[in-house]
Amino acid sequence: MTTEILGIDIGGSGIKGAPVNINTGELIAERHRIITPQPSLPGAVAEVVAEMLQHFNWQGPIGCTFPAVIKNGVVYTAANVDHSWIGTNGEALIQNKTGCPTLLLNDADAAGIAEMTYGAGKGHQGVVIMHTFGTGIGSAIFVNGQLVPNTEFGHLEIRCKEAEHRASARNRTDEDLNWKAWTWRVNEFLARMEALFWPDLFIIGGGVSRKNDKFLHLLQARAEIVPAQMLNQAGIIGAAIAAGKQFQSTEALE
Repeated sequence: MTTEILGIDIGGSGIKGAPVNINTGELIAERHRIITPQPSLPGAVAEVVAEMLQHFNWQGPIGCTFPAVIKNGVVYTAANVDHSWIGTNGEALIQNKTGCPTLLLNDADAAGIAEMTYGAGKGHQGVVIMHTFGTGIGSAIFVNGQLVPNTEFGHLEIRCKEAEHRASARNRTDEDLNWKAWTWRVNEFLARMEALFWPDLFIIGGGVSRKNDKFLHLLQARAEIVPAQMLNQAGIIGAAIAAGKQFQSTEALE
């Protein structure tokens, strides 16, 4: 069975990758980052993924995150990448470009998988919701450890705006909000999530989680609230774990 998978985290500004030991969740080489090409056309992004494989001299399965709804390898949305991705089978594109078995999945789902397997959500049952606060608000929901893929809770409407247009980390910066003012908006968002899903645990991730000492004590919910533990490695690790499970299942059937 394969224990090492190359995890790649495709974002609107950067593409990061590293080989991962999926049995421990540890990177087995230093993370490498390449700037996302602009415009971020499918072919250009696939070229960078191939460059990432060359950097690690990699031949084997890969897991890739992507900031979009992904179903059976096909991209259905495009929030922070070129809209030409919509309708593209990104999984097949990358696999054909690299010659490596590829799994493509939503970036927040991948981060959630990492946290549930080796991070803040490890061992938790019931309903666990992870939110990543960055340019927007990503989300991943797990029920007794099982992922419900492609949730887009950041698009919930609050006060006539999408939640991620009020409470993202970018909003805090762009509107020069202090931590108290920003967390008031986040609490409003969490209250809406609790009214709909009654979670047992919230995991707060994304780039802002590095500063959780500034705001975590200001967040309020019935559910327990904890900071993510995997930080900027979460997407890489989660993508590798997901790919490992898929390809190991395939091997078992052969």
